[in-house]
Amino acid sequence: QVQLVESGGALVQPGGSLRLSCAASGLFLDDYAMGWFRQAPGKEREGVSCISGADGSTYYTDSVKGRFTISRDKAKNTVYLQMNSLKPEDTAVYYCATNFGSYYYTCGVADFTSWGQGTQVTVSL
Repeated sequence: QVQLVESGGALVQPGGSLRLSCAASGLFLDDYAMGWFRQAPGKEREGVSCISGADGSTYYTDSVKGRFTISRDKAKNTVYLQMNSLKPEDTAVYYCATNFGSYYYTCGVADFTSWGQGTQVTVSL
C-alpha cells in the first residue's frame, strides 16, 4: 500500500522560506515521477513542480520559477520542495503525488493518481 505524507507547512511572513517534505512508504520514490501541487481557497488544484524518476528532469510553473526547488533524497525516500521568497499568493494547501511512471508528460493534476493528505502553507504578516 502506497502512502505519501507531507510535512513542513507553516505560517511564514512574506519573503520567508519553507521546506516541504513528502515521505513515502510502499514505493521507492527515486524510481517514479513525483509532483508538488497546491490548492488555494476557491481555486482549482494546480501543478507547482514535478521531477522525473528516470532522469531527474524538473518542471516549475512560471509563478515559482527561480524561487522554488524540487529535490529528492534517495536514502530518506523523501521528496522536498524548497520554497524561498514566499509571497502571499503562495498560500495554499500543498500536496505531493506520484503518477507511478518514470516520467511525467505533464505536471498536471489529472496525470497523478496517488496523493498525500496535504500540508498548509500560509504566507502573511
